[in-house]
Amino acid sequence: MQRKFGFSIDSEITQPQKQFKVLLIGDSCTDVYVYGTVNRLNPEAPVPVLDYIRTETRKGMAWNVHANLLSFGIDVTMITNGENIVKTRYIDEKSNQQILRVDIENDVKSFKGNMPEGDFDALVISDYDKGFITTQQLFELVEWFDGPIFIDSKKTTLPVDDAYIKINDYEYSRLEYKDHPNLIITRGSKGAEYKGKLYPGENVSVYDVVGAGDTFLAALTYGYLTYGRIEEAIPLANKSAAVAVSHTGTYVLTGEDVNAIRS
Repeated sequence: MQRKFGFSIDSEITQPQKQFKVLLIGDSCTDVYVYGTVNRLNPEAPVPVLDYIRTETRKGMAWNVHANLLSFGIDVTMITNGENIVKTRYIDEKSNQQILRVDIENDVKSFKGNMPEGDFDALVISDYDKGFITTQQLFELVEWFDGPIFIDSKKTTLPVDDAYIKINDYEYSRLEYKDHPNLIITRGSKGAEYKGKLYPGENVSVYDVVGAGDTFLAALTYGYLTYGRIEEAIPLANKSAAVAVSHTGTYVLTGEDVNAIRS
């Protein structure tokens, strides 16, 4: 099924889980969370002073999709950037309020080389539009893969056919062509819309939305591969994203979470 492709790859094949095999391609980053407490303003400028408590480091973007696919028991082959992107968030622990985010983005090269060998049940593309996947490469990937394709992309020009595309409200507003036949629009706490039908979200307390789209994408893929219908996959993806936003920081579903989502 795979053929030679004009990209370079930096691939990692994870330990096989069970049942489904997925090829995941996308930009990844390191998420750094600096927690502290805010009790006063800086006398030198009207900005809060964060009294440091601790730092937590997690893998984000495509790596978060990767981790959540693994949580669903999927065997994942991942192709991602070698250049490190770091997102550092400074958070007041008492209010869970993000005070500042600092991004360090080294130049990300688009991938070149041969695609990995093997038969994959699905292709998942987590495209944060950092340069790892060009627009041309995105279209070529969709043409190349013979099977279900799931895309989460920040690009304004997207393939029209042969892929399920998950985007949020803001990304939808920026699309150059909005009449995509398989567009899934996530609408926050309201749920997700597909072909004019709204699939309601879960009623949960929201602590942090970071990574919720990654969780949705992973669960959507699993749900489709399991049930064979996107209409059944979307409610499962909604439930999964609701679990993610119920926690702080970049959250990876646990085995207990997955069992509850499946029930």
